[in-house]
Amino acid sequence: QAIPKSCFNTENRQKRKRFMEPKRICKRSNVQNPFDVLDLEVRRLQAAARMPEIATDHLDDKQVQLLSEMCILIDENDQRIGADTKKNCHLNSNIDKGLLHRAFSVFLFSSDEKLLLQQRSDAKITFPGCFTNTCCSHPLHTDGELEEEDAVGVRRAAQRRLQAELGIPLEQVPPEEMTYLTRIHYKAQSDGVWGEHEIDYILFMQKDVELSPDPNEIKSHCYVSKEELKAMLEKAKRKELEVTPWFSLIADTFLFKWWDNLHNLKQFMDHSNIHRM
Repeated sequence: QAIPKSCFNTENRQKRKRFMEPKRICKRSNVQNPFDVLDLEVRRLQAAARMPEIATDHLDDKQVQLLSEMCILIDENDQRIGADTKKNCHLNSNIDKGLLHRAFSVFLFSSDEKLLLQQRSDAKITFPGCFTNTCCSHPLHTDGELEEEDAVGVRRAAQRRLQAELGIPLEQVPPEEMTYLTRIHYKAQSDGVWGEHEIDYILFMQKDVELSPDPNEIKSHCYVSKEELKAMLEKAKRKELEVTPWFSLIADTFLFKWWDNLHNLKQFMDHSNIHRM
């Protein structure tokens, strides 16, 4: 089964453009308690003060700026215990000490049940150039993304990052249309300095959307069938292309079973257990 050429070619691919009637999304106040804002800034300064001296001169400027974002620290039961910078959360030296943060992985399917993949840009600090699921990132330590009931904070973060990475209009990916399936816990090194240690919320969505990817985030993207993805995974096993470790773990365990049941996902929703991978 051939792999779609669009996975490797961003300049000549035909962009999907599906224009739909915008949907209303719930509005929430952006007004924060000034003491909460001050507390977050104090946390940020404290985190910066204890950051290990890691050279970032060779890294992409935009990606380095993102390292100051505040991630949500959790214990192994996904209980919130604090906040720390994206930089500190992704250093192997801290991961080896048990530092763990909250994350999410979005799997977006088209109306014809093809999965949207992205290839991470070469500018990414962890796993550059690797193929992965539609969108992978972190909720931030902010009021809107800390909300835990029905994973609404995580789903808001996913909406934000789908726009930031893939240029999908916010109204096309409302949080209430994302299905929160379950969580996985995994750890992986990217290189000698950087890595991942996350409890990852799995979010599914089926919708045709407009795409305008940010080249600083995404090197290429493509929609794949099950057979095409299986061919890519075989190539990855032969070291002919690279996929992210979390995507590989999910693909090897749950993905195809979920994919076969896109219209009946409720049977797989498990919000009580965390799958240790």
